[in-house]
Formats: sequence, structure tokens, C-alpha cells
Amino acid sequence: MSKYILAPSLLAADFGILGQQIEKTKKLEVPYLHIDVMDGVFVPSISFGMPVISSIRPITDQFFDVHLMIVDPERYIEEFASIGADGITFHYEATKDPKAVIDLIHKSGAKAGISLKPDTPLEEIYPYLSSVELVLVMSVEPGFGGQKFIEKSYDRIRDLRKYLDEHNLSDVIIEVDGGIGKNNVKDVLKAGATAIVSGSSVFRNKSIEDNVADFYEAFESVK
Repeated sequence: MSKYILAPSLLAADFGILGQQIEKTKKLEVPYLHIDVMDGVFVPSISFGMPVISSIRPITDQFFDVHLMIVDPERYIEEFASIGADGITFHYEATKDPKAVIDLIHKSGAKAGISLKPDTPLEEIYPYLSSVELVLVMSVEPGFGGQKFIEKSYDRIRDLRKYLDEHNLSDVIIEVDGGIGKNNVKDVLKAGATAIVSGSSVFRNKSIEDNVADFYEAFESVK
């Protein structure tokens, strides 16, 4: 089993055959499914929400990695946990009290993640890293799929990895989301990432089987 995690983003899936596509990822032993929830306020786009999560929860035991791109996420933490979110990631910029959101996620029985936009200084989230299980580094502007990877993200990943290692927080997962495919996934991992979110590069172009194989080949080549 690879030490790296692939988290296919359902935002890029075909919702006409969503169940079939999820089943394919499960058979391929993909551990996570990344589920983006957008409110049209924190980000311009609107995506699926609780009904979709509720409907797919019974068909798989994969880890539901729920990414809330919504304002005041504390309003909905308990409900997302109750319908099957295993991990809930919120944005530092979306709440006035990040620690309270983290505590609420844990109280609800889920693992907590914190994310930040590409232009938000990493230092802003350092006070909260000892309290979370995951940090989501956005390597594109949140809200739209299919964007190009922002090159400065490599330095942000390296800086975050260095901070975590120096503060005995190496078990915190560094997840990276945005513009990652077979051409750059190795560089993202070498910078210090441990989990990769990818939508189009999993669900589109070639078959899901071939796309996942490309990622796993890259995972195995990075020591």
C-alpha cells in the first residue's frame, strides 16, 4: 500500500453514472473520495451538497473527504458529519473562529482539516496545525475545476512540510488540490504532499482504470 493518498474529486465525475464511477474507484482500492461543497458565496460556483452525500454514502465505505467552501461552516458541521463525512475541511478565511470549527468537527466524530486560498499566508494557519489531522493546500483558486496549477504552490508545500516536521506534526496530512495530473504529481509529492486531489485527471480523458494506474505508478516512483 502506498504511503500516498489519492482523493478523486467527484466534481469532475459524470453524475449520470456516478455510482458506477465510484464503484470503479473502490475496486481500484482508491481510499478517499474528495467531495467539494460550494455555496456560491465563499466561491462563485455552487456544487452539490447534503442530498448527494447522503445518497452515495450507502454504496461505499471509502473515506469521504468533504471540503467545505462555504461561509460560516460551523452552521453545518454536525449535519455533514451525521450524513457520512469522515473528514471535514473548512477554509480559514470563511470563519471568525477556526479553533471553534475544529473542535466542533471533532465533537461530531469527524477528522478535521483546514484549508487556505493561494494568496493567504501559511503563517495564518500555523496556530491551528496541532489541532487538525489534515491541511489542504489549494494550488488553484477555489471554486472551479480544470484550472492550471499555480507554480508558487511548490514553495508553500515545502514550507508547510518543514514547519510540520520541525514541530513534531509530521502525521498531519498535507493534501494538495488543483491542477494536478501525471505530468506534475511527482513534483508535488517531492515537495512534501501526502494526499493528492484530482478530478479531471481521474474521471476524464482516458479510462478511470488507466488514470488511477498513472497516479499509482507516480506514487511508487517517489521515495
